[in-house]
Amino acid sequence: MAAVLDSVRAFFAPTTFTLDLENAGDVVARENLLDRAMGADRRKKSSEKLRHGRVPAEGLALVARDRAGHVVGTVRLWNVEAGVDRETRPVDALLLGPLAVDPAYEGKGMGSALMRAAVLEAKKRGHGAILLVGDAPYYERFGFFAEKTRHLVMPGPFQRERFLALELKEGWLSGAAGMVVACGRKLAQPPISKAA
Repeated sequence: MAAVLDSVRAFFAPTTFTLDLENAGDVVARENLLDRAMGADRRKKSSEKLRHGRVPAEGLALVARDRAGHVVGTVRLWNVEAGVDRETRPVDALLLGPLAVDPAYEGKGMGSALMRAAVLEAKKRGHGAILLVGDAPYYERFGFFAEKTRHLVMPGPFQRERFLALELKEGWLSGAAGMVVACGRKLAQPPISKAA
């Protein structure tokens, strides 16, 4: 992961932020950032249904930090099954999101740096495709297009033109059809203590 972050840092030469792996101490700052950037209704989205009760894919939860070390940007990728292939086998993929940048840091290349680092790391880890729901004009520059998801559906309401995919391995989503469902690691449940 360090090599990927170093290559993205060299490309952007950021002077106001650094990229890092998310750690347990970032949870409150990340959630506050997402609330500020995306609003209170963010938990009602179809993508959130796929993330609920799960942990991000291994090594694919990234943050941007300001010079003082505060979290000012975040992106996470989640294990999903992108429907099934022609032989009805599940098609493993990743779901990206949410990507968020503190409004004070917008326009400084932070979102692009987080995206490039996430895509590079996912590819390095051998994943075949990344799905997301977002603004096509923004994500098309990273290679995400709606045509790759034309036979897939999200759980709950979603806008077809905003449902995009990037194949990290050519043809990975060819023949994939059906519902996107969550898979991967679940959040550990704290033990329930019983009163004596």
